[in-house]
Amino acid sequence: MRSCCMAILVAVLGVPVNAEPAKLVYENDFAKGIEGFTLTDPKAWEHLPAGGKGVMALTGESAYEPKVRSPKNIAWIDGLSAGDFIIEADIRQTGREYGHRDFCLFFGKEDAEHFYYVHLATKADDHANSIFLVNGAPRVSIAKERTDGTVWDDKFHKIRIVRNGESGEIAVYFDDMKKPAMTAVDKTFTEGAIGFGSFDDTGEVDRIKVWAGKAAEGSESK
Repeated sequence: MRSCCMAILVAVLGVPVNAEPAKLVYENDFAKGIEGFTLTDPKAWEHLPAGGKGVMALTGESAYEPKVRSPKNIAWIDGLSAGDFIIEADIRQTGREYGHRDFCLFFGKEDAEHFYYVHLATKADDHANSIFLVNGAPRVSIAKERTDGTVWDDKFHKIRIVRNGESGEIAVYFDDMKKPAMTAVDKTFTEGAIGFGSFDDTGEVDRIKVWAGKAAEGSESK
């Protein structure tokens, strides 16, 4: 598995062959509930039975207002910060269908006003279905390439994010693990916390795995 993940990093983001091998640094199938996360509002999240174990479900809107325009509903993994990494998770969007129907994955967090997030939404525009930078100001799209939209239904979908902290390259995959749905290059934040959530919708998260070449454990989410 390590060689496989390192191959992905090399092929997609050009990580040097002699780089530290990617290793599995985090895994969660929610068999034990949803402990180990810092939530913008604990009342908005639940542990729901599914697939014999359970899922982390965002079931309502968080009573949280960020200082700058950015998603409200976030679950940050405690004690994990990464620069070069691969994130994989199974995501099911459970909200109504409309242009900005979304689910988000977060990374590179320095604090509540400084991070990246991937917004997977039905239709792409200046504020949807893109890779965004929150840098002490309202979020801005930084995607170099992206699709016209993300097709959500009532099923789980495999999401993968591959990140090279040194080069700034980001690749996002949705079901198709060979062709990125989005790409970007940005080196504002080279390392930070990882999380899951939505701008203002609902959804479920299962089978999270994170591989990292540079992982700083014990760095709590802010």
